[in-house]
Amino acid sequence: MDDGLGNGENTAPRELIHFVTQQTRFALINNILQHPEQLPSIYVLEELNPSVSDATVYKHIQKLIGEGIVKEVALDDDQHRQGYPWKFYGLTKEGREFLEEHNLLAAEETLQQIYDTISDKPEKMVKYENAPRPD
Repeated sequence: MDDGLGNGENTAPRELIHFVTQQTRFALINNILQHPEQLPSIYVLEELNPSVSDATVYKHIQKLIGEGIVKEVALDDDQHRQGYPWKFYGLTKEGREFLEEHNLLAAEETLQQIYDTISDKPEKMVKYENAPRPD
């Protein structure tokens, strides 16, 4: 039975748990969960992971998308605003269910509280947090 996760070859739950809990990927999932809209832009994800290269952040987001854990959502062309992001990343319904089922969302509220306490966010990050997002 295909649960919508993985690459269509029915990635075993154990393998998928190992996949999502890899340090960088799990940090990115946590970053998505802690974001006020749970839809950060790639820039925000890069800022929250300064010890990881921008290319590595992007590569791991693409892997999470490929496994059906994360989705990319974009503003319609007529909603793009110059100087603001138009692509955002959030958990898929199936990804959220998988994480809940395996007790990997237990700290979601705490993560959001920690994010709220970040006081030295760059101006661009604050601007991007407040960017319009798809419905």
